Amino acid sequence: MGDRKPAGEAIKVIVPTGALGAGVSAEHVRYGIERGAHAIACDAGSTDSGPAYLARGVSKMPAEAIRHDLRILIAAAHDAGIPLLIGSCGTSGTDAGVDWTAEIAVEVARELGIRPRIALLYSEQSPVLLKARNDHGRIHPLAPLGPVSNETLDSCQHIVALMGAEPYIRAVREGADIVLGGRTTDTAILASVPLMHGKNVAAAWHAAKVTECGGQCTVHPRTGGVIFSVDDEGFDVEPLNLKNQCSPESVSAHMLYESSDPIRLTEPGGVLDVSESRYEWLDERTTRVTGSRWEPMPYTMKLEGAGAGRFQSIMLIGIEDPEVLANLNLFEEGMLRALDSKIRQTFGDEAGDFDVSLRIYGWNGVSGRPMPDTAAPPHEVGVMFVVTAATQSLANRMAKACNPTFFHLPLKPGIEMPSYAFPFTPAEIERGQLYEFRLNHVVETADGFELVRTRWIDVADPQPEAAAHG
Repeated sequence: MGDRKPAGEAIKVIVPTGALGAGVSAEHVRYGIERGAHAIACDAGSTDSGPAYLARGVSKMPAEAIRHDLRILIAAAHDAGIPLLIGSCGTSGTDAGVDWTAEIAVEVARELGIRPRIALLYSEQSPVLLKARNDHGRIHPLAPLGPVSNETLDSCQHIVALMGAEPYIRAVREGADIVLGGRTTDTAILASVPLMHGKNVAAAWHAAKVTECGGQCTVHPRTGGVIFSVDDEGFDVEPLNLKNQCSPESVSAHMLYESSDPIRLTEPGGVLDVSESRYEWLDERTTRVTGSRWEPMPYTMKLEGAGAGRFQSIMLIGIEDPEVLANLNLFEEGMLRALDSKIRQTFGDEAGDFDVSLRIYGWNGVSGRPMPDTAAPPHEVGVMFVVTAATQSLANRMAKACNPTFFHLPLKPGIEMPSYAFPFTPAEIERGQLYEFRLNHVVETADGFELVRTRWIDVADPQPEAAAHG
């Protein structure tokens, strides 16, 4: 165990959870406050769950979960007199997601009987603005995409630009008690307050990367969040749960998380280089990190955009037939041929550009790849039929046309027709419209403020029926 102390006053940030709405412990937050935290910060969004949330501008988390976590965090931040920073509100960080989160935060503040000053940071972009920049060569692709067309920009239902730390720093300096941001890099939210206080730039970004998912950087990731301390030379990170640890291994390993390069991490305005970082025990629960480097670079913001596509319907069956289970690759090939043929025969030209596929769960439903012939037959499998077509009506009618084939196709001709088990009736289930990401690009900006808009809310007097805070 090392006994090296941080140089200068350390700036401490509580990261209570990896995602607002995933759950927050009031006890853990109190511990972080007692440890002298200067801010509470966490992420509220991600692209992990696909493009539908961005395209539709809705939250993955229910309002009840957001309200639960906000009530704990807003009360704790108010009592401690420290700011609360939350980024990528509403999952995808659209303007609507920020406003939706703000409505919940205002309601919670009124219930607590407090009047925080709230800064709302918007980073949703209009296609008109981006097309002008695109025409001047200021939008560049990230692998594996190529240059973006103006038609693609127009096809996106929502486009967001990922903010850096600068708008959060300005909001806190201007008196924000709560900052609710649109789409932001996970790290920028957490690095903001240490950067505002002039602490080691590389250490602030590295600490933020390590702690972006809360307790994921701990030895026992599902037991609560963390608190990190940034000073003039490096940073420390410890769990909020006294029974947990942040080890050099668990801390250093998080550079592998969601990173194409575990050594260099690109952020708005610079690159974090951890090639010479050192991870050491500070005490039995805490790891200290030094040696990180920051390389400034021209400012860019990543663009995320999503749009609507075709429609899907699905059906489900379960199979326990031992002969089918012993020949699942053969069964899948025969079933797909039969389904494709049924759709083409029934709908002709109306079928258009359709797709039909199978997911055999318990066999190859996750990978989609044929299993080797030596694979042992499973005891049972679940089979999901997926058809994609131009309209929901067409997808539903295709599913209905395929119903007898899907439920009764034998492994090979000339044997008795089977009946597979289906869990629902009617069998066809509308999946609705599909969505896809259409942007993986960066846009050049003069600084971190150029594409960001700020709105302020001063919470009005609490309603007479609001409960006293305490």
